[in-house]
Amino acid sequence: MIILTALLASIGSAAVPGAGMVMLVIVLESIGFPSDKLAVGLALIFAVDRPLDMARTVINVTGDAMVSVVVAKSVGKLNDIPK
Repeated sequence: MIILTALLASIGSAAVPGAGMVMLVIVLESIGFPSDKLAVGLALIFAVDRPLDMARTVINVTGDAMVSVVVAKSVGKLNDIPK
């Protein structure tokens, strides 16, 4: 259940800053984690969320740029020199 919920919650979350916190809340609530202990789970991820968020953003932007270059190259627009 945790894997399925995390997979579904993570789709499209790389482009959203701070999505790790939201994903953690969604996953913990889906498995019936007690609401009074939810703050402990958030505190565990809070310290490492920002650097990991920045790393996810770098990977997302790099992947988007790579796909853009591949598509531009495949349609012959990459090496065009404007006149």
